[in-house]
Amino acid sequence: MNTEQLVERLITFAEAGNQQKIQLANGSTIQGWVMEITDEALLISSGYSDKVGKDQWINHQDLITAELFYWDNQNDMWSLFIFNK
Repeated sequence: MNTEQLVERLITFAEAGNQQKIQLANGSTIQGWVMEITDEALLISSGYSDKVGKDQWINHQDLITAELFYWDNQNDMWSLFIFNK
């Protein structure tokens, strides 16, 4: 998958639900909203304001090995996002 295809899949992921959850291979989980996608990384915000939560950049290599979920409003549950589709 080239960079352009990867960015397109990440855009689809960001638009799949109103919130995203990323479980990284190292065991950490980040839940929030995708704010920006570049050719190198994705920015996710886990807070509601400047005082709560934080913004975190996750590089593409870490995203490829992570499990990605989005909040499915129709079913009120987290749904797995299939990255390599």
